[in-house]
Amino acid sequence: MTRVFITIDTEYSSGLYSGPGAADRADNFARSIACNTPQGPAGVAHKLDLLARHGQKAVFFVDPMPALVWGVAAIEDIVAPIIAAGQDVQLHCHTEWLGLAGDANLLASKRSGQNLADFPLEEQCQILDYARTTLMAAGAPAPVAFRAGNYGANDDTLRALASLGIAYDTSHCPAMVGQSACRIGLGPDVHNPLEHMGVIEVPVGSIGAMGGGQRHAQITALSLGEMLAAIRHAAASGQETFTLVSHSFELINRRKLAANRVVRHRFTGLVKALEAMPGVTTGTYADSPPSVRAHMRASQPLPANAMRTGRRMAEQFVSNALYGAL
Repeated sequence: MTRVFITIDTEYSSGLYSGPGAADRADNFARSIACNTPQGPAGVAHKLDLLARHGQKAVFFVDPMPALVWGVAAIEDIVAPIIAAGQDVQLHCHTEWLGLAGDANLLASKRSGQNLADFPLEEQCQILDYARTTLMAAGAPAPVAFRAGNYGANDDTLRALASLGIAYDTSHCPAMVGQSACRIGLGPDVHNPLEHMGVIEVPVGSIGAMGGGQRHAQITALSLGEMLAAIRHAAASGQETFTLVSHSFELINRRKLAANRVVRHRFTGLVKALEAMPGVTTGTYADSPPSVRAHMRASQPLPANAMRTGRRMAEQFVSNALYGAL
């Protein structure tokens, strides 16, 4: 069986942050977590309901760093319904909240930065220890897996995770090597889980791109047809895992609080299709984490296809024209 990891980065928006007050937090929650729109709900509760109806699992990587400005209750409001729904909560971290925390910045240096990789190892250990402790204070089990905000990890991040007993990282995105904030020392050809710097690195999935290169397996980056073809390809080639990325707010335009019907259709179609797809199951880090298989043949992404690519480009044009940026 190929295990598909539907991973959902679940986070308040630092870009929408306007102050430490309760009203500001409530507005950010409405736009980034709940995502209730005139066209219907599209946030965490909507995804939990959809997963439950089709018997599927997902991994919610929850960012606890906003507790620096709003307190642990802001994170409890995210964690509680995910745990109640029987889904997996793991650790996420956006370090830009340090710059918004003022005197509450947990670092003696009061340093801030957009990505974990901007910090030396000792400070990364402090940040991640705070994030882990806060997530658990909010009601989550001890996390065993991590993804950096913006994919912005480096090899020191993995060393810090190992020192804290967090066994898995999934910040390496092969399709975006040299294009994203990730500075982990792995190349674009690494698609299978492997041991690296004391943890098991679980790469984000990808497909081949026209003209060479790869395109990352994110709900906003691939069409439903491309995602399903990539998963079938992974199953047919004996790939043990395939990781998809989404976000808590990804089915809406956050500033307009309007549903993006194109992206919502992709997520709904994905969950429905996985229920009936032979040779495939959805997995979690709590119950069925990835493993490193010795002598496993290196996985190759689904080859590029002009028809699939053309359909997705047309779909993306419609999505951007009608619904705009997230």
